Amino acid sequence: MENTNNINKDLFKPVSEDRKKTHEKARPSFTYWQDVWRRFRSNKLAMIGLAIIVAVTLFSVVGPLLSKFNYYTNDYASANLSPNLTHPFGTDNLGRDILTRIMYGGRISLTIALVASVISFVIGIIYGGISGYFGGAVDNIMMRIVEGVSSLPLMIYVILIMVIVGQGMTSLIIAIALTYWVDMARIVRGQILQLKQEEFVLAAKTLGASSTRILVKHLIPNTMGPIIVNLTLNIPSAIFTEAFLSFVGLGVPAPKASWGTLCSNALGSYQLFPYQLLFPALALCITMFGFNFLGDGLSTALDPKMRK
Repeated sequence: MENTNNINKDLFKPVSEDRKKTHEKARPSFTYWQDVWRRFRSNKLAMIGLAIIVAVTLFSVVGPLLSKFNYYTNDYASANLSPNLTHPFGTDNLGRDILTRIMYGGRISLTIALVASVISFVIGIIYGGISGYFGGAVDNIMMRIVEGVSSLPLMIYVILIMVIVGQGMTSLIIAIALTYWVDMARIVRGQILQLKQEEFVLAAKTLGASSTRILVKHLIPNTMGPIIVNLTLNIPSAIFTEAFLSFVGLGVPAPKASWGTLCSNALGSYQLFPYQLLFPALALCITMFGFNFLGDGLSTALDPKMRK
């Protein structure tokens, strides 16, 4: 072996400053999620959507704690008051403060939408992951079940569940979750079908990894981008679905009220008292815009093709 002490040191010289600059990084190194946040933060509409969602959540969760009114006490002497200092959004036909009822309605609407979306998220990931990974006969059978579930209208699920469980938040959550998991399962299945052909999956199989470990540790984490986007867009869709069901009388029972129920109650007298319909409808629209802006921003930020 050659002795390194005999190397001629004259053959070496310090690197010049100009040479160093050629090896400097063109930009700071970011992890995938850091780059996602950087792109998301640069999207003004996405940040506006995030701000709206935070504001609506605080409005619905903290607001009722600061109000001196509640959502159920009738005050017939104050019925149908126009917006004023005591009642900024006015009162309804039973004298209840509309602002407070919108706050409580936001709790109900957001809770139903979030819980139903999370349930569909979990079911869709598990179902779609198994279907896409195993393929073949398993995939064919599972997809036929998906087609059967999606072929039935939402209203049928709602009516059947209300007959069994009764009217209320639980019925709405179950009905929405039973229909929304189908789209999530299809998205996850499509992503898994593409990713399971990749070399890292073959390497994991070669090393003896079980199917469960490959799905949980390797495949599903690599599908989180489209899944998160779909989840974010499912929430406003679930809010609108809940509002529609409440509007037609299939929502939470009185005196509780969601935004859809408030709109339905105000519809009969909106020509005389338009503010009773305006404010809950405005709360619903603003929330829908917020989640849609957030979902569009996440879709762009999570797209690997957008990374520079």
